[in-house]
Amino acid sequence: MNKRSVAIVVVSVSSLPLARQIKKQYPDAVIYSKESQEETVVMESIDTIVGDLFLQSDAIIFIGAMGICVRCIAPYIMDKHTDPAVVCIDSTGKYIIPVLSGHIGGANELSIELAQVLGGNAIVTTQSDNTGLWALDTLGEKFGWSVVADDLTDNENAMNACIAAFVNKKPTALILNVREKGTEYLEHTCPDHVRIFNKFSDIPLDQFELVITVGPFIYEADIKMVSYFPKVLHLGIGCRKDLKGDPVEMHQHIIATLIDNNLCPESIADISSIDLKKDEALLALLAYGIMDCPFKTYPADVLNKLAVPNPSAKVKEVTQSSSVAEAAAIQSAGGGLLLLEKQKGQLGESNDYTFAVAMDKSVQRQGHIEIVGAGPGDPELISIRGRRMLEKADLILYAGSLVPKELTYCAKPGATVRSSADMNLEEQFILMKEFYDRGKFVVRLHTGDPCIYGAIQEQMAFFDQFHMSYHITPGISSFQAAAAALRSQFTIPEKVQTIILTRGEGRTPMPEKEQLHKLAASQSTMCIYLSAGIADKVQEELLEHYAPTTPVAACYKLTWKDERIYRGELKDLAKIVKENHLTLTTLLVVGDAIDNREGLSRLYADEFKHLFRK
Repeated sequence: MNKRSVAIVVVSVSSLPLARQIKKQYPDAVIYSKESQEETVVMESIDTIVGDLFLQSDAIIFIGAMGICVRCIAPYIMDKHTDPAVVCIDSTGKYIIPVLSGHIGGANELSIELAQVLGGNAIVTTQSDNTGLWALDTLGEKFGWSVVADDLTDNENAMNACIAAFVNKKPTALILNVREKGTEYLEHTCPDHVRIFNKFSDIPLDQFELVITVGPFIYEADIKMVSYFPKVLHLGIGCRKDLKGDPVEMHQHIIATLIDNNLCPESIADISSIDLKKDEALLALLAYGIMDCPFKTYPADVLNKLAVPNPSAKVKEVTQSSSVAEAAAIQSAGGGLLLLEKQKGQLGESNDYTFAVAMDKSVQRQGHIEIVGAGPGDPELISIRGRRMLEKADLILYAGSLVPKELTYCAKPGATVRSSADMNLEEQFILMKEFYDRGKFVVRLHTGDPCIYGAIQEQMAFFDQFHMSYHITPGISSFQAAAAALRSQFTIPEKVQTIILTRGEGRTPMPEKEQLHKLAASQSTMCIYLSAGIADKVQEELLEHYAPTTPVAACYKLTWKDERIYRGELKDLAKIVKENHLTLTTLLVVGDAIDNREGLSRLYADEFKHLFRK
């Protein structure tokens, strides 16, 4: 909403303080008032200005009585798809009410934002918002999907009919052909009256009154249907040199062929070909001028390496690649599935072309592995995304004694939960691949942040070897939990500006340049992992550069129920560790930043100016 054109209409000059407060949040907003003020535009009357604002503004904020607001906008209301968002705020800023274009125009969202700015109450009356249901009319815009609604009894008002069925909680089938951010949101927030399917043929249509689809496929059925089409298809094209003809005719042929094969043209993300065709004017015109999408080309040696169903010796003779259309589509799709094999077309004699379509591999509903950082231990310190991943997982493989089992208690019914404590790397991989090959969702749960001593590199090597889909969800590291527990900022202005995360040299050798005594020369805040068992050696090396009285903290099982933290001085570090029988799950922190309260940041200095404080 910050990037929109916002007009603030002040009915009474006494409401100017509210308008100024809003403008601080929306700096580009324009304030309109009947009285001249330094920051306002003077209007003769509200009635005369509203008509212009309806055409010029994305959002109009009235500060004053609801009756005045309604009477002023009534003559200009046309269509919810084009009308601006209109919000009315009472003169005290207590009530913020979306009046017009709540969903599509964004008035509901703006009202909630304004309520936070003013400390007031947003009075949203839209049923789907108040029941926690999806707003079907804005869902496509939210995730960048095209949308088509169909109601065989009344196509003109199809979307309204579908919305009515949905908000009245009629039995709804949701078919998800892809997996991406938007579909993850739908799965996570799925209402009780919605049942999820992955294949249209699996839906018993006689049991439902509404079908919602997300994917590139076109379905037909005698039922109310809302179809969302994400841009997940890649169109590969090959053609004769200096292709001539009407690009509109070519476009119509391609579109008709896609529709005949139940593929939605709105899902085309880009067009691609071989480098030899990068200067083909007709292809560029088709992409940029007609289909409004990027045009990409690839070297012949890249395309020639791809396996395609219809290779051609003749094409290879001319282009050095046995395929152009199919290979280019697959390459753009990241190796994704070819949904439409090579098709032929002609724009007159000797003006032949071919095309093919592939779906982006990253969104295919296949098996997936999510490597999740569990955080330092407290189940409440896992990220929101991490928690969602655990809730949807079919298999949770967690790192034994390093991760509290309580973190897995949110697993869905029927999910498999296993500790990896008694498994070697190969056994872990076999289990994950078993679920992956069945198209299941796997969570590999690691302590802290998995990228810090998480031993995920060797697992990712397996995933890469078998071309498996995986992603990393970061977590809060124990060094961050240590700073919080110690109530310390690990950097000191003008004194300590570096935090070193490292370990001592035990059974695993340290690189020569990273040995503790060399790192200690920087006098940074040092967080030392996996080294409680060699505390004597750690202390000895650190004393080469740190003063014996340097503050230290031995942090055992940070944020766990049995957390223990011992403070002291560096000269006593080994003694602290031994006397308290501290083990592997101990983080050693060394440096003057511990408990430091001296030194001021320049961030809040009066003379320090930045984008938001000028």
